[in-house]
Amino acid sequence: MAPAGDTPAPPRRTVPFAEPASTTRVMLIASGKGGVGKSSVTVNLGVALAAAGHRTAVVDADVWGFSVPRMLGINQDPQMVGEMIVPPQAHGVRCISMGFFAEEDQAVIWRGPMLHKALEQFLTDVAWDDPEFLLVDLPPGTGDISISLAQFLPRSEVYVVTTPQPAAQRVAQRAAFMAEKVNLSVRGVIENMSWFTGDDGKRYDLFGAGGGRELADRLGVPLIGQVPLIPALRKGADGGRPIAAEAPHSEAGLVFAAMAAHLSENPPPRRIYSPELKIN
Repeated sequence: MAPAGDTPAPPRRTVPFAEPASTTRVMLIASGKGGVGKSSVTVNLGVALAAAGHRTAVVDADVWGFSVPRMLGINQDPQMVGEMIVPPQAHGVRCISMGFFAEEDQAVIWRGPMLHKALEQFLTDVAWDDPEFLLVDLPPGTGDISISLAQFLPRSEVYVVTTPQPAAQRVAQRAAFMAEKVNLSVRGVIENMSWFTGDDGKRYDLFGAGGGRELADRLGVPLIGQVPLIPALRKGADGGRPIAAEAPHSEAGLVFAAMAAHLSENPPPRRIYSPELKIN
């Protein structure tokens, strides 16, 4: 019982996606470094899953480089209903992001404990409405946020985004090794900027070739998609018009639809999870 005059602390909410009864598949979209199009992949993959009829949500966990709301074309703020945050949505995808709570040109200068708390609130204080898929756009690298999310979401699947050049995939493998260190399963590799198709119909490997396949083979996981480099994909991201929604039958749109089908048709194997985070 609290001493007289003291207000009891509210009960701490649990992370619903970590509960054994949760049916949500949580997918952490990771990369070894920035500039490989990880957020664009996350957004378009989420839109493709929603277009296929799946209840889909995205957590923009890149608190320093938040960009998911802009890419989705969301222009409204989250709403409060009681003590819960109702996330806005676009193209059938619900989203929460630091971008709703900070100006786009504002620097977020936070250290580990504050980041940890913000991510916990994104997962516990948001009315997610039991999505089938929750995609989490991780910041590049292997820092505090990735470790916190491994603790909050021990049942997550990890998908690593890379580009074709060998140097990029060697950096990307660090994200995969981080996942293994915190007992998460790497389930696939996505190669972005795989080729450019010219007006002559030929494919040009502007950034080399083979990096995604080499990384997937090294990790023993499938290469689930190769996303071509096309101007409409970049323009769609900048203008809040994801190509998976605006041009689903385009070269890139079909790739995202195929990846969404692969994910929905290939659930992860059942595992027994320990609530303790173990780092060797």
